[in-house]
Amino acid sequence: MIVSSRKDDHIRLASEQQDNPLPRRDYDDISFIHHALDGINRDQVDLSAQVGPWTYPAPLYVNGMTGGTDTAMIINRNLAIAASRTGITMASGSVGIALDYPQTAPSFTVIREENPDGIVFANIGAGRSVDDAKRAIDLLSADGLQLHVNAVQETVMPEGDREFSSWLGLIESIASSIDVPLMVKEVGAGLSAKTILKLRDAGVTIVDVAGKGGTDFGKIENHRRDGGHDDYSYLNGFGGSAVQCLLDARAAGLVGPGADPGFAVLSSGGVRHPLDIMISLALGARAVGVAGTFLKVALNEGADAMTSVLETWSTRVGEMMALVGAASPAAMEYTDILIGGQSRDFADVRGIDRAALARRSQEDR
Repeated sequence: MIVSSRKDDHIRLASEQQDNPLPRRDYDDISFIHHALDGINRDQVDLSAQVGPWTYPAPLYVNGMTGGTDTAMIINRNLAIAASRTGITMASGSVGIALDYPQTAPSFTVIREENPDGIVFANIGAGRSVDDAKRAIDLLSADGLQLHVNAVQETVMPEGDREFSSWLGLIESIASSIDVPLMVKEVGAGLSAKTILKLRDAGVTIVDVAGKGGTDFGKIENHRRDGGHDDYSYLNGFGGSAVQCLLDARAAGLVGPGADPGFAVLSSGGVRHPLDIMISLALGARAVGVAGTFLKVALNEGADAMTSVLETWSTRVGEMMALVGAASPAAMEYTDILIGGQSRDFADVRGIDRAALARRSQEDR
């Protein structure tokens, strides 16, 4: 099946990108001002994070990755077992292939089979109908729907759908027609504040900015082309990073003090380790998704190793929150941070008061 072959190509090429990580990411532009006496006891830290109607046990979730092939089934089974053991929320890869080719459905339904009581998001692409959205939810008995927007990927993909003008209207129709919360995410090019505001106005209550710096699907699709004059490599790295997107959201009042508590901005894209989660929380993310960094563990090391990774990451985040004196993920909003590098330039252009972010711990709460 051509579509299954493409899905296996995605897994292989995404794994290769993990073997050759970018030398730097925008997370490296953000540093914490260390206040040596501000720490608290570890047992004073509550890791739970409120996202929509749910209380996540930690501000961490397994983001959508794959499905539709035998290899994808191995990955999804191991991720689902680990998610079930730890209580960590998990999203599936795009189930569009299962809606079109029902014989591939077991590579997705294994998620619910192995994780019967956990929070699970089904995932489909923008451009799908309300009926497809409902079928995706039913396929996984999903608690929520994660809808991905991927215009850059579709542009580069040889068989891509480039009819983008209907997406927002379809998203609005889906948001008003399904009985579970809708999360909209990018796939590695980021959501600007302008886009997030459009989504909020369309009835979406959760967004994941999913910025560049991790798996580059435009680059993956370009690898699948013949090359030569049909090359799209100039679009490698197109879009905004998670750091830029969260700063942009702050400028628009979408995160930070005074932001609507009923609208959750999540973050993902190139998360390498627990410190990147801390940075994302300090920039205003309610919770942080990880995909590429977990991919090779789930594929090559199995469910036990994946469980250990989720447990370790949650432990490390809790330890670092104690270090900086944050009793909850929301309290990370009051840590003092410095912004340098190209993120400093972005913050200045978008009207972010960098000096204020460096003295937040002095604010009344």
